[in-house]
Amino acid sequence: MAGVFGVLRNVDGVMFLEILEPEQAKAVLESLKGHNLHPIAVVAINSGMRRGELLGLQWGDVDLDKGIVRIERSLEETRAGLRLKAPKMKRGRRNITLPADAVAVLRAHRLEQMHLRMQLGMGAAKPETFVFSTIEGEPLSPDNLSRDWRRVCASKKLPQVSFHSLRHTHASMLIASGVDILAVSRRLGHSKASITLDVYGHLYRGADEAAAKAIEGVLK
Repeated sequence: MAGVFGVLRNVDGVMFLEILEPEQAKAVLESLKGHNLHPIAVVAINSGMRRGELLGLQWGDVDLDKGIVRIERSLEETRAGLRLKAPKMKRGRRNITLPADAVAVLRAHRLEQMHLRMQLGMGAAKPETFVFSTIEGEPLSPDNLSRDWRRVCASKKLPQVSFHSLRHTHASMLIASGVDILAVSRRLGHSKASITLDVYGHLYRGADEAAAKAIEGVLK
């Protein structure tokens, strides 16, 4: 399967925006079932969270009953090692509502993590326990996550796209479903809707055609 690439232009030339078609995204998640990357991939594609935000997520930020995750921090890789940092922009700190299927995957992931912690004598998860972590409960390296993602995509013959493409795929699905640009921008944590338009504006062409058909139907 090949990825879908939308062309994005900026001052430096041409960049390629990796986006999976919905059927491709479903196939990827289905293929990953049972793999340790499945839970994080499900949350990524259903939330549009950045890699560092996913890896900085702690159980105290997750309300499974309401199906909401709160973005409070991001994990980054530096020469000195891993470090947590607060979102740069005010809108980076946000709540994201997850669909029921993603919540169910998170519940199962939490239960599996709890069983593992008990087996290792680590005790129950605390609010500061990382949602996605190593077996020892340490934060995952962003670089290692990207490396493992590339490897599993190659071994399972999945689309050869980066882990970050799941964020782009999430945004494209929202746009294709008719979600307005401001709502998309807030969900992604962009500081301004204009940034969202700069990145995904070309995807709104189809949405504009749908709007024309909608107004035509109203005025007939």
